[in-house]
Amino acid sequence: MNNLKNLCPAWPAMHQQMHLGWWIGEEQSLVSSFAEVKSSLRSLSKPIFAVLKNGELAFATSGSIDFNLQSRPAGSLPLLAVSMPKSLEFLGDPSFCKDHGLKYAYVGGSMAHGISSPEIAVELGKNGMLGFIGSAGDSPKKVEETILRMKSLKEQVPFGFNLIHSPNEKGLEDELVDLFLKHEIRLIEASAFLSMTLPLVRYRITGIYQDENGKIIAPNKIIAKVSRVEVASKFFAPPPEKMLQKLVETNVITQEQAKLAARIPVAQDLTSEADSGGHTDNRPAVSLHPTMVALKNRLQKEYSYDVPLRVGFGGGTGTPASAAAAFAMGAAYIVTGTVNQACIESGTSDAARLMLAQAGQADMIMAPAGDMFEMGVTVQVLKRGTMFAMRAQKLYEIYRKYNSIDEIPAPERQNLEKSIFKDSLDNIWNQTVEFFKQRDPSQIERGERDPHHKMALIFRWYLGKSPRWAVSGDEQRKMDYQIWCGPAMGAFNEWVKGSFLEAVENRKVYDVAMNLLYGAALEMRFSQLRMQGICLAAEISNFSPVAVEEIQSFL
Repeated sequence: MNNLKNLCPAWPAMHQQMHLGWWIGEEQSLVSSFAEVKSSLRSLSKPIFAVLKNGELAFATSGSIDFNLQSRPAGSLPLLAVSMPKSLEFLGDPSFCKDHGLKYAYVGGSMAHGISSPEIAVELGKNGMLGFIGSAGDSPKKVEETILRMKSLKEQVPFGFNLIHSPNEKGLEDELVDLFLKHEIRLIEASAFLSMTLPLVRYRITGIYQDENGKIIAPNKIIAKVSRVEVASKFFAPPPEKMLQKLVETNVITQEQAKLAARIPVAQDLTSEADSGGHTDNRPAVSLHPTMVALKNRLQKEYSYDVPLRVGFGGGTGTPASAAAAFAMGAAYIVTGTVNQACIESGTSDAARLMLAQAGQADMIMAPAGDMFEMGVTVQVLKRGTMFAMRAQKLYEIYRKYNSIDEIPAPERQNLEKSIFKDSLDNIWNQTVEFFKQRDPSQIERGERDPHHKMALIFRWYLGKSPRWAVSGDEQRKMDYQIWCGPAMGAFNEWVKGSFLEAVENRKVYDVAMNLLYGAALEMRFSQLRMQGICLAAEISNFSPVAVEEIQSFL
């Protein structure tokens, strides 16, 4: 019985006459059953040859090829398609892995309040990947405690910390940069920046020097997470001249160091952040990433950097297909976020993880951001199972409508106190004052002078508390959980249905990473075969998550 239609349903009759060359090998090594073909295709350490034997499609993982169609070698069979061995280590840009001491071009992106935890960073790091610790939203004291914890590891692993743009907290960026420099944290992920700031530039160029071969060495590296071309162009450019001179004037760097700094980019690596959880512009990845790559190519040519610029991909990576698409679009590396939040090593609660595991792609919504509330900036959060987005939007509308708390009509104020704050606004203000006494006393002074700013600070209490309720798993505040989440979570949940990763308790960050990378390599193999006319049946080409041990056996 001819098996072409079973293995390759879309097989056209013309393909029986078309071939690339000749396959030469042991015919007993050919396989054609579903199970055998599936196993052969998954062995990425071996090539795969699709051949035609007696009118039937068969596959082999060994043999040789003769591309001379004018002369058929004895004992050969028509070769229809070929896919060479695939190595997960060559997904992305090998120079990225070399520069950061990695085995795989895979990055666990930062998620605030320690959701991207030290445990995630350690687990990824010890397996040749990179994890960023989500220090945004944490006090400098807590950040330093986490730094000391990472520095005390018996076996050091690659890791980095997050530095988020904090326009409403004067001095915070400087304080965090002081900590990073003090403890020699050599890599940060810069997120939510709209332009360059002096602390960011100070971090990048502190300690810059030229070695005996004339090579410029900048010990501190930045991976920028960006969704706008105009912001990306600032990261790919050298530090602004005015900022360099400011640092010279304050004796942070020398004039010679300023000259060296003018020859390097603020960030060699930049992540094109598409439709992600948290701060996002909801950009479509297929439009954003190629634009960032084009920008990278143009600016590399313009500045002629000694080290090449690189663009990674983040936002929307929740399946092997999306990871493969990112690499196919030229991503130097991929960044995951939301899917890691649902793993057992993340710094959030079991309740939040369960809610994430039940999310679909349409269960996300934009809501006002706590750190940039007054600016109208929004973040993408989980909609299903929580009323946070609706309540946060209500607060923003009131902020826009009234100039002070006293202007809010009594019935509306009572409703806010009962349904959202669950306390009087006077008490909330007292708690806010206590918080900013430690964090930034100038905010209290400004609030006392400016009633509208006082209202913003009170409303930001709710926006600031809501992610912490999710992290701690506060059952009484479950309807107020702010869980940063992108549609990748829904795609991931759909992909893992029926597999061991469907259960929340089985989701481990390394298992997820290896399945995404291995699945991406498989997708690329299937894509190569399709481009040669071999469109395999879904039963063969569909890949569901498997144990890492099984993946390792195919590599």
